Amino acid sequence: MASPAAGGVVIVGSGLIGRSWAMLFASGGLKVKLYDIEQQQITKALENIRKEIKSLEQSGSLKGSLSAEQQLSLISGCGNLAEAVEGAMHIQECVPEDLELKKKIFAQLDRIADDRVILSSSSSCLLPSKLFTGLVHVKQCIVAHPVNPPYYVPLVELVPHPETAPATMDRTYALMKKIGQSPVRVLKEIDGFVLNRLQYAIISEAWRLVEEGIVSPNDLDLVMSDGLGMRYAFIGPLETMHLNAEGMVSYCDRYSEGMKRVLKTFGPVPEFSGATVEKVNQDMCMKVPDDPEHLAARRQWRDDCLMKLSILKHQMQPQ
Repeated sequence: MASPAAGGVVIVGSGLIGRSWAMLFASGGLKVKLYDIEQQQITKALENIRKEIKSLEQSGSLKGSLSAEQQLSLISGCGNLAEAVEGAMHIQECVPEDLELKKKIFAQLDRIADDRVILSSSSSCLLPSKLFTGLVHVKQCIVAHPVNPPYYVPLVELVPHPETAPATMDRTYALMKKIGQSPVRVLKEIDGFVLNRLQYAIISEAWRLVEEGIVSPNDLDLVMSDGLGMRYAFIGPLETMHLNAEGMVSYCDRYSEGMKRVLKTFGPVPEFSGATVEKVNQDMCMKVPDDPEHLAARRQWRDDCLMKLSILKHQMQPQ
């Protein structure tokens, strides 16, 4: 199996996700080429990355063992796709979530790729079978879906096309571990992958509870942030079950009837429209007004919280 350190990485698309990936790969000591169709976009992205990496170093939150300058020296821009891709061992596509646009990019990459480079998409919900079918290098294709914002949230969902080679999954997994991310292997493709299926199940029941007047939007969020979320920051729902009784078998013996009874009372999929949107929006805007300035400040606060939590999680790892 090829070493994840051989060759460099190409990022296709210099938006928020592309910039975050560039910073992550550089933090792992990898050479990164950032490609975009407009030189102006590349220049702007490189300026943004410089500012962010410097700021992370100042706050003591910079990932990896290299200094800010060392990491920045690994990242360069390139306006020619064929030139950027030459000699690369991993290409991470980060263009907007539009199937036709992504297919167009992968068709271009397919024409210029060699037989060893990994072609990876950051798509959050487009199925690999929709993205990669018909490509010559389909065995080298995979979805590596990060969580927004990727620099602060380590999870990456690795989703194969039915024809993806096991070595492609293994090499991508090793690369993600090398740059400090937490890859998970999604064993076969499914709509929404894993993270969004779990997220949508929570959103759906949260919406119904608010819609039916059981709880206010703010209190609903508190149930997660000061309740379930506290546990879920460290352990998942299955380990929670295991620990909340004398192991998993004991939990299912004790609670399965109650769980099934409650689950049968769940309503249909909400419309996410009408009076409930107004009500939820009103409560959310009381907390965080929806103008760009307030939203940006709150996102910054969220990212600071995630960074501190990530440091704490690292310290709390079982020995």
